[in-house]
Amino acid sequence: MEIVLVGYMGSGKSTIGKYISAKMNLTFIDLDNYIEEKEKMTISQLFAVKGEIYFRKQEGVCLKEILDSQSNYILALGGGTPCYGTNIEQIKKSNAFSVYLKASIPFLARRLEAGKKNRPLISNLDDEQLLEYIGKHLFERASFYEQSDYKVVIDHKSIEEIYCDIAVQLH
Repeated sequence: MEIVLVGYMGSGKSTIGKYISAKMNLTFIDLDNYIEEKEKMTISQLFAVKGEIYFRKQEGVCLKEILDSQSNYILALGGGTPCYGTNIEQIKKSNAFSVYLKASIPFLARRLEAGKKNRPLISNLDDEQLLEYIGKHLFERASFYEQSDYKVVIDHKSIEEIYCDIAVQLH
């Protein structure tokens, strides 16, 4: 079984992906980590040294590599991955089930507030600006996220509850 987790930053794609991989005996792949290993640079360094356009191209190449060559995995994408190039089309034509981890703006803002300093795009935003930033991005990205095979609302749910919601939809 192949599962691709889609959702906004802070929706828990990596955390939930690791949990599901252990429960379902699937290999966990984090796309950002995969890119970092391949490029021998962090995502931040890639952005700084080679730019966002280069990063987005590599992101698409790596996504295609994983979708075409791996089996029995759960893949956590970056928040923007489905929104660039032909990435959403690649996901849809693959054998993987895509799952959108859907969260409300206030819920995401609360989750992101704690780790803001580790996220360069939002590190300098106050609470009101953060809500506005998330709202704008979710509006822009919703049409891509909504193309997922399944949607799971994650607000105020435990990892186990989210896992159960996903497992029910996959069977």
